[in-house]
Amino acid sequence: MTSRPTAAQHLRDLARLRRVRDRIDREYAQPLDVEALARDAHMSAGHLSRQFRLAYGESPYAYLMTRRIERAMALLRCGDFSVTEVCFAVGCSSLGTFSTRFTELVGVSPSVYRREAALATEGMPSCVAKQVTRPIRNREAPAPELDLA
Repeated sequence: MTSRPTAAQHLRDLARLRRVRDRIDREYAQPLDVEALARDAHMSAGHLSRQFRLAYGESPYAYLMTRRIERAMALLRCGDFSVTEVCFAVGCSSLGTFSTRFTELVGVSPSVYRREAALATEGMPSCVAKQVTRPIRNREAPAPELDLA
C-alpha cells in the first residue's frame, strides 16, 4: 500500500523540480545527467523523471535538449560559428546526436537552419527571433495539472 503525498510534500516536490529546471536553464552547456540532478534534489532518478514529466510535460533530458537546441538556434542564426562549434558550445558531445535532436525539434538539419534562419529573421530583434523560432516540443507540452488533494 502506497500512501498519497500530502499537499505540503507536493509543494516541496514542486519547489525541488523548479530548482532542477532552473539549474538546467543555467547549466545547459555543462554535462548534466538525471542521476546527478536527482541526487541534488534529494529524489531518486525515477521519481525525479516521473514528477518532472508531470510538472513540465517532458523528461529532464528532453527539457535539457530543448534548452540546448534553443541556444544552438541562436548561435546558428548569428552565423559566426560552424555547426560543430555550436554543437560543443551548447554542451553536446556527439555531433550525430546533436544533429538528430536538432532535426527532430526544428524540422530541418542544423546546416539548413543556419542557411535559412539568417534570412528569415533578418532585421528582427533577437528576443522576437527567439520567440518565433522556439522549438516545437515546447508548444506541444501539455499544461501541468496540479492535484493538491
